[in-house]
Amino acid sequence: MNKILFFLGLAITTAGIIIRLIENTWSSIAWGLLLAGLFILILCFILVNQNQNSFLNKRSVEAGTNTILSTCALLIILGLINFLAVRYSVRLDLTENKLFTLSPQTQTIVQNLSKPLKVLVFDPQSKPAIEPLLENYQSYNDNFRYEFVDPDLRIELREKFDVQSKGDIYLEYEDKKQLVQTINDNFSNSLSEVQLTNAIERIVRDYTPLVYFTQGHGEAELEEGTENSLSIAVKNLSDKGYKVEPINLATSGKIPNEPDVIVIPGPIRELFPQEVKMLQNYLNNGGSLLLMLIPNTNPELTPLLQDYGIKLDDRFIIDASGAGSILGFGPAAPLITTYGDHPITDRLGNGISIFPESRPITTTPIEGVTAAPLIITDTETWAEKNITTAEIAFNEQEDIKGPLNIGFAFSKSKPVSTDNQSSESRLVIFGSSTFIVNGWFEQQLNGDIFLNAVNWLAKEDEQTLSIRPKEPKNRRINLSNLQAGIISWTALRIMPMLGLVVAGAVWWRRR
Repeated sequence: MNKILFFLGLAITTAGIIIRLIENTWSSIAWGLLLAGLFILILCFILVNQNQNSFLNKRSVEAGTNTILSTCALLIILGLINFLAVRYSVRLDLTENKLFTLSPQTQTIVQNLSKPLKVLVFDPQSKPAIEPLLENYQSYNDNFRYEFVDPDLRIELREKFDVQSKGDIYLEYEDKKQLVQTINDNFSNSLSEVQLTNAIERIVRDYTPLVYFTQGHGEAELEEGTENSLSIAVKNLSDKGYKVEPINLATSGKIPNEPDVIVIPGPIRELFPQEVKMLQNYLNNGGSLLLMLIPNTNPELTPLLQDYGIKLDDRFIIDASGAGSILGFGPAAPLITTYGDHPITDRLGNGISIFPESRPITTTPIEGVTAAPLIITDTETWAEKNITTAEIAFNEQEDIKGPLNIGFAFSKSKPVSTDNQSSESRLVIFGSSTFIVNGWFEQQLNGDIFLNAVNWLAKEDEQTLSIRPKEPKNRRINLSNLQAGIISWTALRIMPMLGLVVAGAVWWRRR
């Protein structure tokens, strides 16, 4: 009887462990079998202690029992390790741009998904190149799901999403469907975090925010062309779901369509008083304005700036630390590592941004207006009045010693109805517009600061303001035929022969 109980308990316990390993989770059946088997084994050993002459007390049976118990213990330990590894997974990302770690912005956007969102990859086979990325997204929210769909078998889904080719990737959120991109078999255009996060941001919005860029006063152009255009900044806004349009206030005579944000990107000529008045009325009615004003220009925005206590200084900011010169930027492009406590910048940490051709900005307190510094230079900078001399040096009588403020964010609430509802006006000003032109937008955190500023001005969820997802850097090495031949001979011929020679010498010496 004891013998039967022993092997029965061992079999049931092993069955519970095997079911756990197969299902990769502790189901009720696995737990039931494991506990039942352990109970039978305990009962068996109790009976053995009562009968010292039983079969199980023989030396050979004891040795076999110890072996079986050791094996079972090892299986249980391995099962527990596997359970803990699945439940509390730990990953170490050693890539340069943290390619396998989702950016803080992506994590926040996915965690904020309150309704199910599904990614459908119309390909009959799972793709190892993109499935780890989708699993990474899914780990942050159960509302994120993905599925690989065979378009030839799932005809109803193919017609529902109007799939045009194998490799189409779609998002489905509530009743909305959106094509993310189409991947090919060689993955030359594989899905990236940037593309997927931007697509999620677009589809979860209830509307399309409208952003106007003013033109007609020497502002940077929006079309792709020179390095001084804003085409990269405009493309990034479009990828995030914004509608971007140019506007000439002088010819339009009004601000149409109630834009979410108006951007004035570095005008070099004065605005007409009527244009300034339109912008003031727009702000007073709860609008949002982004000003980027370069040194030695006067756009005649004084009435608007006075409403928020803003004072401009025409001097150029010079960085004497030498950090910019080492990177090839020069002293007129200060490197910024200090940021204000504001939703636009509070997640940038000690990251680097570069603000070339910038001017300092100061403020005076205005009742009802909240001001927060954004971009702060270090102590080794100053505002230079005379930049025409051959040697630029700090002049205590004419120049201003750092730290200096290059950017501010302002908000002002004003009652707009009798039931005490209020409309918040928002304004962000930077003493530079060069930092977002094509040649500078992708330098370090420049683009993040601009996009965060637009998001905040558009009164988007402030929790999504962060550092954008990064694309992998191109680290390809282009070798000449001579270089490739040297590497081939070294790796495949010289090094193996050298190893054989050393081994032969060691063998001969010991012989």
